[in-house]
Amino acid sequence: MRTDIVIKEGERVDDLHRNGYVIIQDPKRFCFGVDAVILSGFARVKKGEKVLDLGTGTGILPILLEGRTKGSHFTGLEIQTKSVEMARRSVALNGLEEKIDIVEGDIKMACTYFGGSVFDVVTSNPPYMNMGGGLQNPSDAKAIARHEVLCTLEDVVREAAKVLRPGGRFYMVHRPHRLTDILCTLRQYGLEPKRLRFVHAFVDKAPTMVLVEAGRGGKPMIQVEPPLVIYRAVGTYTDEIYEIYYGEGQA
Repeated sequence: MRTDIVIKEGERVDDLHRNGYVIIQDPKRFCFGVDAVILSGFARVKKGEKVLDLGTGTGILPILLEGRTKGSHFTGLEIQTKSVEMARRSVALNGLEEKIDIVEGDIKMACTYFGGSVFDVVTSNPPYMNMGGGLQNPSDAKAIARHEVLCTLEDVVREAAKVLRPGGRFYMVHRPHRLTDILCTLRQYGLEPKRLRFVHAFVDKAPTMVLVEAGRGGKPMIQVEPPLVIYRAVGTYTDEIYEIYYGEGQA
């Protein structure tokens, strides 16, 4: 890990428990959660593939995916300037400048920036909530990360479909109550849902997240995988979650 990267006041450096990688975060803005980590475990990236993460925040998914897969290159697209700057410092801190690019820009313009049919895999941990009541400050970093302030589900899916190569794969984590919207929007833009996995905090609780894989131009058939349970008891991860956080990289 490099020692010449500036850590600013209020920031912290968190251990990612993989390959010695770390990430710079600012608790006053937005810190990654378990959703980003489980998405990195759900996404399948093959040797030599190129990956784009839409709405990368501080770069958590490109860094995790570089650490656990054999993809050749990873790009993160993020609209918030401060998050872009933090992500670039995290990439440099880990010595990954040759493997990861962080691009500042709008998800709605992804195809304009990168061109069509250029990525093998696209990932996204997009804002979950529709615009509506309870949103006090739409310019706040946390609000932008959680609510559809600057982009919608349709924006994310449309641009993912454009930049994916034929046969490419799109991976997303979202909320179960948006599942109908998700599946309909994927098909609308030529991304066929292929895998679903519901995520439960506890085995006896309703799911709080859903993981989705879709293929560009895939045939109609979907596999619903066994549920992913986060905790076996309060404060104690299940074996599978422990493996996603701390386990060995994919073959």
